[in-house]
Amino acid sequence: MRIPTASRKVLSGTTRYRGIGRGERPSMVMPLNVLEKSINKRVQLLLKDNRILEGKLVGYDDYMNMVLEDTEETKEDNVRRVGTVVLRGNNVVTIVPK
Repeated sequence: MRIPTASRKVLSGTTRYRGIGRGERPSMVMPLNVLEKSINKRVQLLLKDNRILEGKLVGYDDYMNMVLEDTEETKEDNVRRVGTVVLRGNNVVTIVPK
């Protein structure tokens, strides 16, 4: 479950930027909006140490710390089930919603 923060500013997922003489650019997608849409869905995470975690995202915070359930860890060619994981967002390189 995501913990709301009273002082958090949320940018719109449809924030638009204008360039001089270029017109309007495509909408920017905010990372926390992608995580919000991925709650209770499977995600794949690439970590700094090249491990891959895949599991159901059940919670996150503003620092992108995450809680995954039914998680599998892949390192090189070895796969192991690790169950529920609390992961510090600082270790994550890539997030792929499934």
